[in-house]
Amino acid sequence: MEKGKIIKNISNQYTVLLKNKTFLCTPRGKFRKLGISPFVGDEVEFDLEKLTIENILPRKNELKRPNVANIDYVLIVTSLKEPQINYQLLDKQITYSFLNNITPIICFTKLDLASLQERQHFTEERKIYEQIGLKTFTNENLTDLINTLQNKIIVLTGQSGVGKSSLLNKLDPNLHLKTNEISFALNRGKHTTRHTELYKIKNIWFCDTPGFSSLDLSNYNKEQIKNSFPEFKNYQCKFLNCFHDKEKDCQIKQALAENKISRKRYENYLNFLKEVK
Repeated sequence: MEKGKIIKNISNQYTVLLKNKTFLCTPRGKFRKLGISPFVGDEVEFDLEKLTIENILPRKNELKRPNVANIDYVLIVTSLKEPQINYQLLDKQITYSFLNNITPIICFTKLDLASLQERQHFTEERKIYEQIGLKTFTNENLTDLINTLQNKIIVLTGQSGVGKSSLLNKLDPNLHLKTNEISFALNRGKHTTRHTELYKIKNIWFCDTPGFSSLDLSNYNKEQIKNSFPEFKNYQCKFLNCFHDKEKDCQIKQALAENKISRKRYENYLNFLKEVK
């Protein structure tokens, strides 16, 4: 029995990577009976002679549509200008990442289009995200970003036009991705079979998806939304079930009054609470 990583899935065929060699495998029928299936990114045990996937090793996380497992980072790309930075969407992407047990990191783009005043405001906003423990980068110097992402599985997400394709082209100029062309797959036309695949760029594994297919928070509960805001964990309210909304003696509201947490993020938090059932 060998251990490998699934890097591609088309229908019921899985490409498993083992020591720079790939093997086309099919999963054992037992998975179907159990109602589970292997995901791209899964670490699996497979039979090298029969080319069958025998076991799926425990996952640290997973996403569906596309089916990807063991994601190390969600790389959120957001531009300062054209389109204007959307902090509510950014906070929602961060929250959704935490809800799925994935660490988000942020890459800010198009700083060169911003005025001096806008850049100064951005510097202040960037500190807010760094203070809650997030790693932030800009596309002006990619060295630190590349070093952080080495040998990791990445899901890339961000609004259309923020520079995701340009970022990937900087990482590997041979990609020749056009503006807003997010898929890394070559020759994927209208009639090409849709599949999920990991692509290696600069020793970084990228999933061929434009990001989350949905940012719907309605399936989560208030407790989960609250726990997705790291800055709240620094404060202990009088009541354990305090949702920092209408409760009295709330430490978050006190911190807000003292400018110790971001009012913008707090307002986004309240909006997210309204989305849950």
